Amino acid sequence: MTPDDALAQLRAKADPQKAVDMAAYHKADRPYLGVPVPVIDDLAKEWRAALSLDDRLLLASALWETDIHEARVAAAKLLTQARIRPDDEGAWRLIASWVPWFDAWAIADHVAVAGQKRLVWNPARLDEVEGWTTSDHMWTRRAALVMTLPWTRDRNAKPDDLARRERILGWAALYVDDPDWFIQKAVAWWLRDLSKRDPARVRAFLDRHGARMKAFSRREAGRMLT
Repeated sequence: MTPDDALAQLRAKADPQKAVDMAAYHKADRPYLGVPVPVIDDLAKEWRAALSLDDRLLLASALWETDIHEARVAAAKLLTQARIRPDDEGAWRLIASWVPWFDAWAIADHVAVAGQKRLVWNPARLDEVEGWTTSDHMWTRRAALVMTLPWTRDRNAKPDDLARRERILGWAALYVDDPDWFIQKAVAWWLRDLSKRDPARVRAFLDRHGARMKAFSRREAGRMLT
């Protein structure tokens, strides 16, 4: 599977009118083919099954470099896997290298799902992610929260994961004064998801920091609290 082969398969599924609609919706200046995400997902699954890890990394890198919306989504999906054998460090390094190039939520979120799995596999990588929280690049700051969402999802978290959860909540606390809508939304997203498992901790966060959050963010964070 060469990059040209992969692009040919994506182009074969293109819908020009949908491409126009997607460009208007996503508002990021890049080519769009008009291929639905489920179709990209199916293609990426086929490619993952057929390729070695090294070949997947090469294909993902080449697809990302095209700057085509669907190709970048496919690049992320090539690396979205709970366990990558024999060694997933190359996958993490490639994912992390894409973060500074984020410029729109859709691609950023697809890559974030791939990154979540690599962080869960090796939580020591949170040391690197913590450095993102002070980046001048808003999408990098946002990625620190979106990639760490798995730490909101365990109702019976073990002590190590509880400590990681508290660490990430510390990052969120640093973000509450950030005026950017996407950052405020990411804080709300993290807290809302955590409220499903640990509502008391979210209430405590909002009691301490909620007054400094944007009103929409504070409402969204507490939407599932009773």
